[in-house]
Amino acid sequence: MPVVVPVKFTYASRDLWFDPQGLDIMQGDHAICSTERGTEFGLVTADPFEVPTSELAAPLKPVLGIATDADYDRADELARRGDAAMADFRELVEKNGLDMKPVGVEFLFGGEKVVFYFAAEDRVDFRQLVKDLSSRFRMRVDMRQIGVRDETRLVGGYAHCGQELCCTRFGGQFEPVSIRMAKEQDLPLNSTKISGVCGRLMCCLRYEFEAYKDFKGRAPKKKTVIDTPLGKARIQEYDTPKEQLVLRLENGKAFRVNLADMTCSDECVKRSREQGCACRPDTVTREVLDKIESPEIKLALMELDREMGVDMGDGLDSADRIVASGPTPRRKKQREEEAARAEGTSSRKRGRRSKAEADASAASASQQDQASSRRRRRRSDSASQAPAQQAEAQASSSSRRRRRHLSAEERDDAFRAAAAREQQRSPEGKSQQADEQAASRSRRRRHKAASDQPRGEGKSAPSTKPDVPSVAEQVASGKVKVTRRRPGDGGGNVERKAPAPDAQASSEGADGGEKKRRRRRRSRKPRTGGEGSQGSEGGRPSDTPAQ
Repeated sequence: MPVVVPVKFTYASRDLWFDPQGLDIMQGDHAICSTERGTEFGLVTADPFEVPTSELAAPLKPVLGIATDADYDRADELARRGDAAMADFRELVEKNGLDMKPVGVEFLFGGEKVVFYFAAEDRVDFRQLVKDLSSRFRMRVDMRQIGVRDETRLVGGYAHCGQELCCTRFGGQFEPVSIRMAKEQDLPLNSTKISGVCGRLMCCLRYEFEAYKDFKGRAPKKKTVIDTPLGKARIQEYDTPKEQLVLRLENGKAFRVNLADMTCSDECVKRSREQGCACRPDTVTREVLDKIESPEIKLALMELDREMGVDMGDGLDSADRIVASGPTPRRKKQREEEAARAEGTSSRKRGRRSKAEADASAASASQQDQASSRRRRRRSDSASQAPAQQAEAQASSSSRRRRRHLSAEERDDAFRAAAAREQQRSPEGKSQQADEQAASRSRRRRHKAASDQPRGEGKSAPSTKPDVPSVAEQVASGKVKVTRRRPGDGGGNVERKAPAPDAQASSEGADGGEKKRRRRRRSRKPRTGGEGSQGSEGGRPSDTPAQ
């Protein structure tokens, strides 16, 4: 079999095979090769190896030799000339008004010709441009049109992932990329996210397409129901690089399972044989769930075991327990010593108990005498201070008391209800209630007289207060009419006096109509007296002259 060595050139899309001619050439060396265009300078990408003759499409070109220091200097000089020629190339393209984009200029190592690379959407008539380039560089000119992908590969750059462009880093022949590859990998069908720098679909979609296709061919489809010991679960998503499935139980708990750990049920195997298709797993066993490092799954399994009657204990080993189940030997010994010590002290206390009881009885008698004397003194002091304290308590309670104001309808209902209750009562109950009210009134009068009488003086005769019927009785008899209270009406029962004749005459105008009565305002400033000053009231000077 023939021996070949792969060589990579700057503007070539893939590696080319050459005959090493028995040279001691290795990967990483630079070689001077003979190509169809002429003599070129390239990089050896691998060691020589054998290939079958069937894989060779054409006779192999020979490797002329391994590059020396002089060859490296010449290659660098030709690269600098190519960069300088780009300015002339752009100038002549603009001068001829051609719709093309200059990409690069390459001077061959043997000096046979210079190659100009450009990108264009359509065919371009560049005959006049070739004449201008030949006259300026005094060399044979070759024009090569390339696509946007080749342009991006030659220019280089970085992709969305932050890595160097795949076409520049890996090279190789471009393969077609379709939108179906993006769908197979569950990528968003957004042109800005799945397109590369060149504006075409990214080359990496082609690299991972086979892996996604193989995984989806072996895994169950999404939304498929899977049987687990914890109940039914549904497949939510795939993790193709790890070959895992994300399952979600009916209670909402999610967990990951390796595709290799899942098994096929008997029904699934039978159905696949009948339909003549591959069997896809549809069951997750208990052993697989025990391997999952998830606290929620472990608690769910423990709860399942309790429901099935399996005694799981508290889930702690003896080494993990903080408190032991029984007392330790050291603790037992301490308890025995404490019990013996308590028995010795109790025997000594029995001998001293008789003497202690006698002393305690004498001390208790003296304490009782002292307490009785203190109580007598407190009673005398409290009797002298009772009237003043009671008056202060009443004042404080009245200041703190808050009453809820009833509306007019609630007040009317309360009066009518009280009148109805009094009418329903028997004569005996009325007389008893009247006696109780009279007794309470007499007690209040005596208490008030005692509190008002200064200390050391004789008691005055109790003041007599006429008996006034209650409001309920007055409402029932019809003497009092319940009306709604309004601001300024004096409680609703004050009768307004008719205005005087002279006031009524002064309020009438010249045309006989009534005028609004004006109130005289009083000044808030204090009245000052003295010579040369006048008193004022309501902002008006008084009629009395100053004295």
